[in-house]
Amino acid sequence: MSRRYDLVVVGLGSGGIVAAEFAARIGLRVAAVERDRVGGDCLWTGCVPSKAVIASARTAQGMRTAARVGLRPVEPDIDLAAVWGRMRSVQERIAETDDNPDRFRAMGVQVFEGEARLLDGHTVEAAGTRLDTRFILLCTGSRPAIPPIDGLEEAGYLTNETLFALERPPQSLVVLGGGPIGVEMAQACNRLGIGVTLLELGPSLLQRDEPKLVEILTRRLVAEGVEVRVDTEVERVRKDGARKFVDAAAGTAVADDILVATGRRPNVGGLGVEELGIKLGDKGIGVDSRLRTSVRSVYAAGDVAGRFLFTHSAGHEAAQAVRNMFFPWHAKAVSFVPWCTFSDPELAHAGLTATEARAKYGAGKVRVHELPLERSDRARTDAEEEGMVILVTAPERLVGAHALGPAAGELIHELAFAIRQKAKLHELSE
Repeated sequence: MSRRYDLVVVGLGSGGIVAAEFAARIGLRVAAVERDRVGGDCLWTGCVPSKAVIASARTAQGMRTAARVGLRPVEPDIDLAAVWGRMRSVQERIAETDDNPDRFRAMGVQVFEGEARLLDGHTVEAAGTRLDTRFILLCTGSRPAIPPIDGLEEAGYLTNETLFALERPPQSLVVLGGGPIGVEMAQACNRLGIGVTLLELGPSLLQRDEPKLVEILTRRLVAEGVEVRVDTEVERVRKDGARKFVDAAAGTAVADDILVATGRRPNVGGLGVEELGIKLGDKGIGVDSRLRTSVRSVYAAGDVAGRFLFTHSAGHEAAQAVRNMFFPWHAKAVSFVPWCTFSDPELAHAGLTATEARAKYGAGKVRVHELPLERSDRARTDAEEEGMVILVTAPERLVGAHALGPAAGELIHELAFAIRQKAKLHELSE
């Protein structure tokens, strides 16, 4: 039966944008539905605003610490409203160009604004219009997961969805959660003169990363003035006047506001997926190795599928899903995804940590190679000696690579490629 569209993409964030453009450029009939703003979490509440703020914070810190390169240090005069205003101007430039809905319309993508609901495996209702299609790709992303802490809702809190919408941030913050968002924002806000207390329930920050590098980074945060408390379970939150109090067994943290960064939840509400029998897992919509849901004409990619919650993996998955729909060969969804936390220094991760490698291959087959940056001439000349590269081999092939240092997010690409190619360590120097 002939259908009006080849593909309907639900959600024009990092994954949906890639899928819609890819499908349009290979001549498919494409519709896309977006309920909010094109660009999704990355442009409006995630990557772009956080990295813009981090850039301002990094410059401020460079001014304070200029003595390390022989210059006179100076305390920066920080206007937080101006920093937030500059961040919004970056967003607006992107929204007017790369993430402009008219750009997609010019490609031939029909863009519908409003809520989407799946009526069956080939029909999407959007803004009162029924869209008949061969395939559906769900790229609806995720939202902050709010922990059930007594008094939190009554006291009020910020998330990444509201922090960047402020005209200016508060003068002090308690950050709940020591994952990438919590760590990045704790350091950046502290560098901009905002008092920060960072609380983490677990035994350390960034628990998916190489522990030795996390330890070095944690020391850096503390040295810069962030109050870090791990093994801290919040018991209650209360508000007294303009101040908010976060009570834990080890003591109370007090600030003007609270930033919740305790994880993500997939955006599946209102889509009608459960009514269609699409299976949901603990982290999101269940997909197979082709990114196909339990309804064979419906695929899911990015955060809503709950595999890897990163912008780059969302785009990659979305492109793979389109390939698997329309090409005679099938690409498996990758299980090897490098990532980077954009702290200063950056912390990059590819493959297995030393602990994970020993559990998989046995301690006797694993070797861990460490190169402190203080032994690097380039790091010394740049006054960036705080950091390390750790390589994990088992038995001789590279299975893990981890870097803490300037531009670690760029450095990790070569090492990630070597892991993917199952290269031996000596082959990196050839």
